[in-house]
Amino acid sequence: MRRALGYLGAIFWLTLAGASAEAAHTQATLVLASDVARPGDTVLAGIHLRMDSGWHTYWQNPGASGMPSTIDWKLPSGITAASPQWPIPEKLPDKDLTTYIYRNEVVILVPLKVDANQSLSDLHLSAKVSWLECDVQCIPGNADVQTDLKIGSESHPSKDANLIETWRKKLPTLDPSIAARASWEKPPVGDVRPVLIEWKTSSNGSGADFFPDANDDFEVQGSVEQLPAVAGRARIHKEIKKLNGDWPKQISGLIVDSSGAGRIAYEVKLPLSTESSSTAPAAAPSSISNAGGPPPPALWKMLLYGFVGGLILNVMPCVLPVIALKILGFVGQAKDNPARARFLGLVYAAGVLVSFLVLAGLVLAIKAAGHKAGWGIQFSSPYFLIAITTLVTLIALNLFGVFEVYLGSRTMDAAASLSSGHGTTGAFFNGLLATVLATSCTAPFLGAAVGFAFAPNQAATTTLLVFMSVGVGLALPYVVLTWQPGWLKFLPKPGPWMERFKVAMGFPMLAAAVWLFSLVTIYYGERTWWLAIFLVMLAVAAWIYGEFVQRHPARPGLALAAIAVVLFAAYAYALEGQLDWRNPILQDKPSDSKKDEPGGIAWQPWSVAAVAQARAEHRPVLVDFTAKWCLTCNTVVKSALESSAVREKLREVNGVGLLGDYTRRPDDITDELNRHGRAGVPLVLVYPANTNYDPILLPEVLTPSMVVSALNQAQQEVSKSAFQGTK
Repeated sequence: MRRALGYLGAIFWLTLAGASAEAAHTQATLVLASDVARPGDTVLAGIHLRMDSGWHTYWQNPGASGMPSTIDWKLPSGITAASPQWPIPEKLPDKDLTTYIYRNEVVILVPLKVDANQSLSDLHLSAKVSWLECDVQCIPGNADVQTDLKIGSESHPSKDANLIETWRKKLPTLDPSIAARASWEKPPVGDVRPVLIEWKTSSNGSGADFFPDANDDFEVQGSVEQLPAVAGRARIHKEIKKLNGDWPKQISGLIVDSSGAGRIAYEVKLPLSTESSSTAPAAAPSSISNAGGPPPPALWKMLLYGFVGGLILNVMPCVLPVIALKILGFVGQAKDNPARARFLGLVYAAGVLVSFLVLAGLVLAIKAAGHKAGWGIQFSSPYFLIAITTLVTLIALNLFGVFEVYLGSRTMDAAASLSSGHGTTGAFFNGLLATVLATSCTAPFLGAAVGFAFAPNQAATTTLLVFMSVGVGLALPYVVLTWQPGWLKFLPKPGPWMERFKVAMGFPMLAAAVWLFSLVTIYYGERTWWLAIFLVMLAVAAWIYGEFVQRHPARPGLALAAIAVVLFAAYAYALEGQLDWRNPILQDKPSDSKKDEPGGIAWQPWSVAAVAQARAEHRPVLVDFTAKWCLTCNTVVKSALESSAVREKLREVNGVGLLGDYTRRPDDITDELNRHGRAGVPLVLVYPANTNYDPILLPEVLTPSMVVSALNQAQQEVSKSAFQGTK
């Protein structure tokens, strides 16, 4: 009744003001994410409403009073507007009247579909926007908004692309993992009946609420009673007032969680159960499938996966430089006594296990602080990248013989130089370095195991056990070799060739340094060249040390003074002054799309909303979660996805390619990886257009035929859906 009165009042004002009414306190403009689009593209448009201070407009469900804004499009032939997408509103309780509003500004997003046969031309888009703006009083307003869109051979982001992207991130999302449910609590009292709504959450549920969709037959009242979270589930009480007909069978709207750093909302359709939440199993929302997810895997199975994944890491490209170090180490150990060889093998394993233990502790600390954690977390730190690039460069210089490393008063021999120490320190260091470089890669079996360890509510002991299992797998081959001295006899005997081999092994280490250097550019852009200058000056200092302190120590004091001057200048001028290493670039420039190569897949930025939009257009979706620091992503996965067979199949099924860039570890991608049981990249998914089907999860080691097969399966499931719709 209150809503009806509110509508009548608003209609009265609209009628009184007439069609020529001008908004006194709200300005409207039409903005586009792209000013140039290709035939077949979908361009995100936005109705940008800016309100004066103290004034507001309304959400699609205004609540007990008010009216939603409306858009009457006037579009040329070949352009079709989809339904508006409304950002998360603000709840405005006023005594017994609750409304859902936008203050200051809002951008209502509307996907505009360009026909695939649209000719290249300039198009004029316009719409009439009407709204109700309120402070103490309410005034109707309207405006004619317009802009131009060019249809060309290549898309181009507009000057308003950042604004569109900002508000796209404020849209509610679809997330089956929250496993939301609603149930009647008690019999009705008159026309009012209480309902319990609950869902999975990582917060304490203190800011939980439910914003309902509008309905003519019932109202979900604005008042909310927040209950303590139980077993990781937020719980709230609401009341439903029946207006017409029977009690509703389901409710729909937004589940809102405001207890964290920002508000998050999820679109849901919840069947109303009569079972009590304390005894009934969680029912899946009708808008999603498998909301509860499969039962968690057995711990023994994940430990086995971690162990096997650790074994496979030994042959992944990220660990190859360390393998090169160990090859000559084994040659040197072949001349030692068996007990010494076994001892050094165990020390190497200890280095691996200690580093994995430290990494697990870091993950647990980050999670305890309420932040997101994932595999390869250190590669998202620009300071770590600078440090590890410097360290690996020094190791390469050592292998080339520029300088030697001393342990106490004893100079390492040729084999010792290769492993940066032929004793306990060198073996332990190799274990640490192997772990550091290994975490930039993933491997078969490893993704599932690490995803299990990183699960939001996973026990600390389980996380530690999984990490230890990976470490055991990584270290085991070297321990086995050192404990089987008979196998070492197949290695060539020590001799002069070892010095040449040592220098040769410097090249893979130098390649690792170049790769790490390329990652630094993500955080410092063009300034990264000053890191190169720093490394050159560091190499000069290392050469002075090796030449004039170690090999020809005629005037070591003067040489050490020169080294100090070079290192001071390198740090003060190159690192501190020009690179400005303490102030990395905060984020990448936004981009509308990404093509890795001419004729390649036109990757669009990933988001939950982008997946939902593509599936709403009945298009399969190929999603690649990747990172610039992930070698597996950029070698194995990328070559498979960018193959001609995959590109052709994606065009054939009219699919959409979405790229999730995990280089800087954005929280939304961390959440998505966790939802699919992963803690790091790569992760490749294929979504059928039919939303009744779950996404197809592809393995880490990928081939083009696997991707083509998944796209074929997605196409078949769409066909089934279309056939069933004709029945």
